[in-house]
Amino acid sequence: MLIDSHCHLPEIEMPGGVAAVIAEAQQAGIGHLLCVAIDAQTWPNLINLCQEYPCVSASIGVHPNANPGTVLDRAAMLAAAGNAGVVAIGETGLDYFRSEGDLAWQQERFREHIHIARDLKKPLIVHSREARDDVIRILKEESAHTVGGVMHCFVDDLETAGRAMDLGFYISFSGIVTFRNAAALREVAKQMPLERMLIETDAPYLAPMPHRGKQNRPAFVRYVAECLAELRGLPLEEIACVTTENFYRLFLASINSDTQATARSSS
Repeated sequence: MLIDSHCHLPEIEMPGGVAAVIAEAQQAGIGHLLCVAIDAQTWPNLINLCQEYPCVSASIGVHPNANPGTVLDRAAMLAAAGNAGVVAIGETGLDYFRSEGDLAWQQERFREHIHIARDLKKPLIVHSREARDDVIRILKEESAHTVGGVMHCFVDDLETAGRAMDLGFYISFSGIVTFRNAAALREVAKQMPLERMLIETDAPYLAPMPHRGKQNRPAFVRYVAECLAELRGLPLEEIACVTTENFYRLFLASINSDTQATARSSS
């Protein structure tokens, strides 16, 4: 069984809608999906998906590029994140590639996400683009190690991966690792400890080879796992097993035990 640890189900366009996306994923051996929020408007939909589909969990947050300059509604976020099926806080973090100017607001919003994660004892889903030093610094300053989380769609170097892992974070690889120009990232994937590795699609974005440039879907997480298996010289089944165990280790406290047992029994 494989797990897609980061996707955006409502944004995937497919005949039959979300139900068809999930069915395709299940047919491909994907046992669980973590659907990640990008803004407050998506929260109710994600919470409903968790209630309708036992194989879906959610993360509640506001992407660093969403609603620039706005202050996080702490009360609304705490209420949404308290719903059944919500296992993490995010997508949060820093993005200095898409945002320009004084980004103090982005850093403050990142800090507020960490505070909420600590209050609720839920892991963080962290986005970092051209901001790795500030991301690590803020994680340290706000004691994010007490909840840990995921460095989503990781694209930085092994040193940065090590600094994040020292704070209790997992490193998640997306379809980028399959790209021909991603040799440096593949070296990170080869050298980092398996017990800190997760896989994801970030669907509908960043479709892996051989689907690069097309819409991504959770079923395609298998290509990421196959790439990592080849890099590590391991059977696909071992990568699937390890990354699944890692996912449940991180989110165990938040995932319904019956859901976990059902997912594992199908592996």
